[in-house]
Amino acid sequence: MSRVELRGFGWRHAGRRAWAVRDVDLTIEHGERVLLLGPSGAGKSTLLAALAGLLADDSGERAGSVLIDGADPHEAREGTGIVFQDPQTQLVMARSGDDVAFGLENRGTPAKDIWPRVSDALDRVGFPYPITRSTAALSGGEAQRLALAGVLALRPTLLLLDEPTANLDPAGAELVREAILRSRDDSTLIVVEHRVAEALPLVDRVVVLEPGGGIRADGAPEVVFAAYGDRLAAEGVWVPGFAIPPLKAGTPATEELIRAEDVTVGQRLRVPVSMRVGGGEVLAVTGPNGAGKSTLALVLGGLLAPAGGTVTAFGDPRPPHKWKAATLTQRIGSVFQNPEHQFVTARVADELAVGPRRLGRSAAAIRETVDQLLERLRLTKLAQANPYTLSGGEARRLSVATALATAPRLLVLDEPTFGQDRRTWIELVTLLATLRDDGHAVVAVTHDDDFVQALADRTLPLGSSKLNDPLPRRRRQ
Repeated sequence: MSRVELRGFGWRHAGRRAWAVRDVDLTIEHGERVLLLGPSGAGKSTLLAALAGLLADDSGERAGSVLIDGADPHEAREGTGIVFQDPQTQLVMARSGDDVAFGLENRGTPAKDIWPRVSDALDRVGFPYPITRSTAALSGGEAQRLALAGVLALRPTLLLLDEPTANLDPAGAELVREAILRSRDDSTLIVVEHRVAEALPLVDRVVVLEPGGGIRADGAPEVVFAAYGDRLAAEGVWVPGFAIPPLKAGTPATEELIRAEDVTVGQRLRVPVSMRVGGGEVLAVTGPNGAGKSTLALVLGGLLAPAGGTVTAFGDPRPPHKWKAATLTQRIGSVFQNPEHQFVTARVADELAVGPRRLGRSAAAIRETVDQLLERLRLTKLAQANPYTLSGGEARRLSVATALATAPRLLVLDEPTFGQDRRTWIELVTLLATLRDDGHAVVAVTHDDDFVQALADRTLPLGSSKLNDPLPRRRRQ
């Protein structure tokens, strides 16, 4: 187990005026289990990156000190394990088993111990495939489990988890929480998690970062929420017990905008899917990890051709994947599961201008669109920032804003509420409800039950309740 000590710590990303996190004084003793909270953009992910020794001196400005067992985080990395918000960024091998073994091999673990530890870690997180499974074939939630298995196999003394269940179906999230609980006697834990109620059994202490600098609250969960609950909820923290108002449609859907009939896509969407959605409604696509939800979203967005079946939209005889780019941009806006995959510029404001500029809109019209979206999605202060330096929640809001920039009638969103604090979640869901009421259609792939209960007019469940009927795992010889 590790001891963590921060004194006056702060970090400002290169090219940014505002500090991502500042004036943090915090001590975490050996074996403590800490839930790190704060509104989106408060610096939670940056703080975890600092503890993992991942903030290079040439990538920003540092203030204060960080010590892990009395040593600089760079020197203590041998005992530190971190799972990022985006697990795809830490998968490095082509096969799943090799990916989990990678860290063990790098640390010189005896060969006879590597594969039993790999198998044990995969079992602990409920990974449903053999060790030969291609990492490129994994869904976001499956990649999240694999990344956690890779960290648990190292048996770290300091375990850092950034939204470890965000992309997981309920059954997978429960397996991951059980795996974290079983590591209780082995490591100090710091976890960032927006599913606060589900995370509370994992921790014995809550630390709330103050936006702009410092620590807002620090103590036992029941004490912190009793003293600060109302204020924290108002500022965006997901305090347990605070209800969310429903925003269901008040009128039936209008004309049909898109229809899929018996659509399949190779191994990624094997069971034929049929669905439709009309203007003025929200359709939630749910189901276990690996059921093909993200693949269906790519097909509906015209970004992937179906292997079987048909997709028709907007009365066009051609399927969406055969439309010209300008036509697709005007009709359908897509948000990927990983926001960074759709960023193409070095500034937030420029990112929002790409779509309108492609459609030939005037400079004045583009500026007006960009300014409105920055304001509506709480991104105004980040207009000049590099999209790749945003927090996970900020990056998700930017990706949604880029989809809205051309005012398409149909929005296809993959995990639209990922990484949002309570305030930005409500604002984002309210924005989608407003668009629906104005006649737009929304198809949302989601594991967020609050989103489904608050906004979805219909639900399309994919797959079964079981985790893909996993094949027996074989050890590598």
